[in-house]
Amino acid sequence: MLKKRIIPCLDIKDGRTVKGINFVGIRDAGDPIELAKKYAEDGADELVFLDITATVEKRKTLVDLVEKVAAEINIPFTVGGGINSLEDVEAVIKAGADKVSINSAAVKRPELIREIAEQFGSQCVVLAIDTKFNGLEWKVFVKGGREETALETIDWAKQGESLGAGEILLTSMNNDGTKNGFALDITNEVAKSINIPVIASGGAGAKEDFKNLFQNTEAGAGLAASIFHYGEIPVPELKNYLLNENIPVRYEN
Repeated sequence: MLKKRIIPCLDIKDGRTVKGINFVGIRDAGDPIELAKKYAEDGADELVFLDITATVEKRKTLVDLVEKVAAEINIPFTVGGGINSLEDVEAVIKAGADKVSINSAAVKRPELIREIAEQFGSQCVVLAIDTKFNGLEWKVFVKGGREETALETIDWAKQGESLGAGEILLTSMNNDGTKNGFALDITNEVAKSINIPVIASGGAGAKEDFKNLFQNTEAGAGLAASIFHYGEIPVPELKNYLLNENIPVRYEN
């Protein structure tokens, strides 16, 4: 059985790590370089860096900061936010990223997924899907969760896979920052409908939330931010707990 991955996420705004609830109410969570270094030392499996206002502010990702973070870590590193072209992808990979996360740009021009996969490999392309339940169905949102699209979440995940995405980063906006647990239903529906790994994001507040995620869905990884940034659940403690619950994770004492 594939080992489940634990992935801290650095949401970046104005060069600082921040965290909000349901994509609003942003507050400071620390220095991204120091946090990244700590997570690598603590045994996190990967790290995700999202420049959360790059798309809305119509600017490129903070490449200099990506370079500084990459210099401090030795684990797979995904970078997203403001990536709209092959040139943007090349810039962050040269700066030290292993993968890129694309969201709004992929919705706007789905062919971008195929282009990145052809040039850099599918393993480099993480299709980020921000999804929200509108009372009837789970819809895809863009521009940092500010704009609803006509896309239905499962259909878009399937299309992303067919275009060459190597992984889906699925964030439930309803659950984001609430610490009430992951959105298990939509996460499992997406994971079962495709053949590439799903990273679940949004809602982690306790160690049990990760257990529930891995026991009740086919997600390959759990991503969280504030519980790690504010020291509520250290990564080693979480992994130790999961091992004791017979959930396979990489663990080094």
